[in-house]
Order: sequence, then structure tokens, then C-alpha cells
Amino acid sequence: MKNEFHFLKAGIACGYIQLKTICLAFLLMTVVAGYANGRTDILLTDGWTLRPISDPTPGKQGTAVTLPHTWNASYVKDTYYNRETMVYNRTLTISETMLHNNRLFLRFEGVNSVADVFVNRMTIGQHKGGYTAFCMEITDFVHEGNNELEVWVGNAFRTDVLPIAGDFNVYGGIHRPVHLLITAKDCISPTDYASQGVYVHQDKVSRQEAEFRVETVLSLTTATESKQLRLTMTDAGGKVVAQRTDAVIGGVMQQSISLRNPTLWHARKNPYLYNIKVELLDNGRVIDTVEEQTGLRYFSVDPEQGFFLNGEHYPLLGFNRHEDVDGKGSALSAEDHERDMQLISETGATMIRLSHYPQSRYFYELADRRGMVLWSEIPLVGPGGYDFTGYVKNVEENARQVALEMVHQNYNHPSVCFWGLFNELLVDEGRFREWDNPVGFVKELHQLVKQADSSRLTTFATCVQHTNYLGCSDLMAWNKYFRKPGNYSKVRQFYEEARQTTAGQPLGISEYGDAGSINIHTDPRYDRVRDHAENYQLLTHEGYWHAVKDMDWLWCKCIWQFADMQSSIRHEGDRDGVNDKGMVTYDRRTCKDIYYFYKAQWNPEPMVYITGRRFVNRKHEVTDVKVYTNQKDATLYVNGKKIAKQQSGDMNRIVFKGVHLSKGKNTIRVKAGKLSDECIWRFEPAEEK
Repeated sequence: MKNEFHFLKAGIACGYIQLKTICLAFLLMTVVAGYANGRTDILLTDGWTLRPISDPTPGKQGTAVTLPHTWNASYVKDTYYNRETMVYNRTLTISETMLHNNRLFLRFEGVNSVADVFVNRMTIGQHKGGYTAFCMEITDFVHEGNNELEVWVGNAFRTDVLPIAGDFNVYGGIHRPVHLLITAKDCISPTDYASQGVYVHQDKVSRQEAEFRVETVLSLTTATESKQLRLTMTDAGGKVVAQRTDAVIGGVMQQSISLRNPTLWHARKNPYLYNIKVELLDNGRVIDTVEEQTGLRYFSVDPEQGFFLNGEHYPLLGFNRHEDVDGKGSALSAEDHERDMQLISETGATMIRLSHYPQSRYFYELADRRGMVLWSEIPLVGPGGYDFTGYVKNVEENARQVALEMVHQNYNHPSVCFWGLFNELLVDEGRFREWDNPVGFVKELHQLVKQADSSRLTTFATCVQHTNYLGCSDLMAWNKYFRKPGNYSKVRQFYEEARQTTAGQPLGISEYGDAGSINIHTDPRYDRVRDHAENYQLLTHEGYWHAVKDMDWLWCKCIWQFADMQSSIRHEGDRDGVNDKGMVTYDRRTCKDIYYFYKAQWNPEPMVYITGRRFVNRKHEVTDVKVYTNQKDATLYVNGKKIAKQQSGDMNRIVFKGVHLSKGKNTIRVKAGKLSDECIWRFEPAEEK
């Protein structure tokens, strides 16, 4: 349904629907119809304008924009990108029906980084932090007819707003959807950390029985005597499996359910979801409804055996992912999120680390449905190899706020198993002395998160000695890069030694990888190793993966990173301002050779792929042909002539050595079982001087 105003039951993904302007009469019908389900959710996508706050000319029209939006997705000059304050403005048309015996709220899914919200030039409130949602009531600030909604958005650097460092760009704007919520006077609270107001506490889950509590936070303005709370649980087919109704006796209600022989959420093997519907009734009439999907599961991490899901060992293999797409920055559409999830899933990955901030609600929902385990973290981020620090005492209040928002807003997602506390706060040991020591605060943050959610495990990613952080979390993980070919022994030695000094805390890999551009190529038979060459990226990853693939005790193995992304501080590769360590290009149009290496390692579906396909023009007659395949063997043909047949081995990799090319065009073809792959190379001898 494509309308300007679209109502959905709370908790169901909006799909980021592209909306069109419609007449007020249809709006009124929509609002009235919405009350049958207890609340109306209007998505505010169109009708916005934008102008810089530095231009305060009265009556000046801004530039028309559509949400989600960011103003600095592209660089202004070289690697500089603008961090400033801009003003978003739109008209809110409020009908008499909307106002009658109702309450109105604005819910912002994400505004980067600080938002000051005004309605009819009156202050509604401020929110600090660009990657978590916030919700503000506007009931007493609006009137029938047209109302002015104005949002001042600033992404300028501040020491009291996360992040204060990091190897990624802080895009400015209302980069996630905005909703106008209309509820009855008494409702399920939309302002409890901007969550859905419904929390599913999985107290005890096994294959035989699931015992859990549904906690509902209410916002009540009238007496409770006539009110009830009805809880209904349905399975994936819509069948009611549990239901209970209780008298409302306070602002926070607890309703327990026991379910025999539940179907468990088992990640990619069976991402099974139940639907939880909570209805607030007044004299038997539904006045508010919230629906949430959740999966029942239990998990643990053992320092000697790794991650277990529902009692089974389940290797966590995957990627770090930024919300950053060429031309859009972090203002992603539903299609962008779906494409990323599809590309990640096709490799056979089982987990994603959401680096380095909570991401779109829609992506969490995709992970639930696709069975992808998530590590979600707050943007308490260090400098990523550069100067300055990611922690000063002034940022502590915002870190606490964002951590609680992250936990409450994503509490019901079965995909989330880990809460991340920080990333690379210190670059080297000396930073403990040069800057404020973060260890005491991180321990406090760990306790805060565990109090809010004791069912999940906390973790962090470090690039300095992990013993500095003992006792700061349940788990730990390393960002450790061994980039040169021949890194196998260095990697194995590092992790085996690190394992001995964790004091029993499970150890994982949060980042490893190397740069690779699809426009830079070298021939390893003749040329020196060149940084950022696509084939050099392969050598680094092959050695690293070979070293860790059988270390089952590592609780996770996360590659940096899924896709290339912008980082203004980088001057390298073939494009300034880009971190090109991704498996996929920034525009998502090309999967690099390294993407297919991991697909051959992780995905059981038959595949074969010739590397170096973009290295088209060659100056040497004799070359090697490297192939990735999960088939037992493959046969190489050059210009239709059979060259050789080889087995793939335990790395699902074949290198055909010393292959001769003909002058001019060469058709390179590989067959593996019923599959084949083909590319064209051209050989033109270098002119002799």
C-alpha cells in the first residue's frame, strides 16, 4: 500500500514504504480504521525541506527532501565532509478525529547525531546519539489544521555525544524513518526508551518447555479498574498456542506463559518465529495493540568449545557490517538492507557484527527471519589506528543512555545474542597514560547492560592487550590484522598465546582482513606484492582463514568487512576517503574475488569461480589460474583446449600453475561437476625497450 499516511499495528515492520500525498478525506478514513487495532502509525516520509541553520533568512524555502536522508553522503572536497547543523521542516496536518480523546507521539528511528525537535516553534525535546530511536509526546503542542514540525539536526563533533572517534563517517541527517503515532489516552508506552513497550523475558527455554514472561509498560492517564491486558501468542502458521487476560493493576504488567515442546529459533537451520500480541482493553474494548515477533532459543559460549545454540555447537562465521552505501551514506532503504542480507546469506555466513553502532530496526528483523546471529554494539569507538581517543569522561552519560536504548529497543530479537560495549578504545599501551583510562567505566557499563538484560552476553573488540580488560565483559574478541602472505604461523601463534591469558573468558575474532580494489591487479609470478591489489587481498585472507578455520574454541570469526565504505581519514588504494577492505564494492555492484573464497568455504551449495577475472589485460604469456570451488575437483580449459584437472583440497582452492596464454583474446573456462565458470583474458607482450 503506497500512501502518504499508512497505518500498521505497532511492532510490525513498516517496510519503509515510499509514500505519496493523498487527500485529507482518505487520511481521516485511515485514522478511524486504525483505531480498530488500537493505534495508528503514520509514516512521515515526504513533504520535508532542508536548509542550513547558518542561513536564517525568514521565509526562505529549503530544498525538498525525502526520508531517510543524509546531507553528506558525498564528499564536499577531497576527503573533507561537512559536519554542521541543518534544519528539517514539514507540515503536520492534524484532524479533529486525530485529536479527539487521543495522544500523539513522534517516533524517530534515528537522527544523526543530535536532534532538537520543535512543534509550532515550541521545544519538544532533544536527543543525543544518531543510531538509536527516540519518541516524544506532542499531544499538547498541536492543534487542528496545519502544524509546523521543525527538527534541528547536528552532526558536528562533540565530546558528549558518541562516537568521538572512529574509522567511519558520521553522516548527518534524519537517516532513518519518522513516525507519527496516535494512541488512546491510555496506551502501551511508546516512550520507554522508544521501545515497543513490550519485553519477552525468556526465563527458561529447552526443547521440552519454554517458560517466559511478557512485560508490558503502560502509560495510563485514567483509573485502572475497567482495564485488562490480553496476551495472545500464535505460531508461524497463525494458530493460537497460548493466551491469557489479566486485570491491569499498575503501570508495569508481568504475564507468564509456559509452552510445551516449543519450536526453537535455530538460526539459519530453522529461524522459527512466534507472534506476541498484547492488547490493552477498557471495558472489553481494545484501545491499544502492540505486536512483536520473537524466537525462543537458548545459547552459551564455552572457552574451550565455542558457541552453542540450543545445546548444539554452532560455529559463528561472518562479517562486520556498516550502514553505508554509495550515494546514500547511512540513509538506507528497505531494499538496501535486503540486498546486504541476501549477499551475506549467500556466502553461508552465520553471524554479523553490527559495526560500530545499533543499526536499523528493519535489519534486525531481517536477521530474525533469515536466522543470522547478531552482535549489536554501541558507538563507543576508538580511533582505529589514528590519533586521539574514543573515550573521555564527558561522554559517559551518553554511553549509558545509548546502551540502555540499544538493549530496550532490540530486546525481543532472537538474532541478538551479544551486546558490544566498545571497539578499539586504546590503540597502544601508552594510551592508558596519555588519555583517560576507560577500564573502570567499561566495567560499570557491563553491569548496567547486564542489569537491563541478563539473558545475553556482553563483549568487546580490542586491538591492544586484552588482559587490560579482564573483568569488563562476559566475552572478548580481537581486531588483529596479519596482512602479509605467509601469515599462517603468525596467526596461529598469536591466538594460541592469547588463549592462555584470558582468565577463562571465551576469546573470539572480531576483525581480520585486508584491502582489495577491483581496479588494482598484479601478477604474483612476476610482480612485487602491491597493497590494495585484489589478488593480494586473497593471499592475506587465505593464510588467515587456513590458520583459524579449525580453532573451534574461538567463539566467533568475523571478517572486516562485508562491503567497502567511506572513511574521510583514509588516503590509500585507488580512491581517497574509502576503506576498501570489503568483500563487496561500495556500490554493491561487484562481489570481489575474496567474496567467493568464503562462499567456497562456508556455503554447501555447489559453486565454482575463477579469480583474477578483472585482471583482463596481461603482459606475460605464462600465468597461474586460481579457482575456488566446493566441488571435489575441477577441469581447466583455455580457448577450448583441456589443460588439466585437479582436486580442490581442504581449502576448496585450486591453482593451475604455469598456464600458457595465446596472443590476444583467451577464453578461460573451468568445469566443476555440472557447474562451469568463464572469463576473458587478453595477452599482449610488453614492448621491448
